Amino acid sequence: MDEQELREKRDQELIELLNEARVALAGASVLFGFLLVVPFSAHWQETTNVQRAAYLVAFLATLLAVVALMMPTAYHRLRWRERNKERMLRVSHLGAFGGVVCLALAMTAAVYLVIDTVVTTPWAIAVTSVTAAVFALVWFALPLAAPYERWDDPIPDEELHERGHERTPSV
Repeated sequence: MDEQELREKRDQELIELLNEARVALAGASVLFGFLLVVPFSAHWQETTNVQRAAYLVAFLATLLAVVALMMPTAYHRLRWRERNKERMLRVSHLGAFGGVVCLALAMTAAVYLVIDTVVTTPWAIAVTSVTAAVFALVWFALPLAAPYERWDDPIPDEELHERGHERTPSV
């Protein structure tokens, strides 16, 4: 892959990363707004210590999710004219991944808080456990379960031939 192709691929990856962060950030922002008003509701004084702990986990994890999901945008804005997009992509990837982890934690804690308040603690534990398992499966295990073919790994000549392509000689 020549330098121009590599530059274009990095540009495309950065666009994809920023779009993904934008989607996740919308959900995190809505959750954060909801959590900001919870302590000021009329029934807040009736919450148990466990519910307050769940609230704090949800609130702080949402805060960290928003910070981490905004990191790619902030990094890009601060360093946008620099040539080292590979570093920008690697750092932004970590921020986006951290944001997704924090968002899963925040949503799981929020589920506990709501179910424990509306139904009962045993139901809250059961539903929260299922929620955590679903996040672990859908957001983490499934994407990591299959072998991954990197775009920057060289494709063996045999595989190129099977795909109906031939390697062009380097100039």
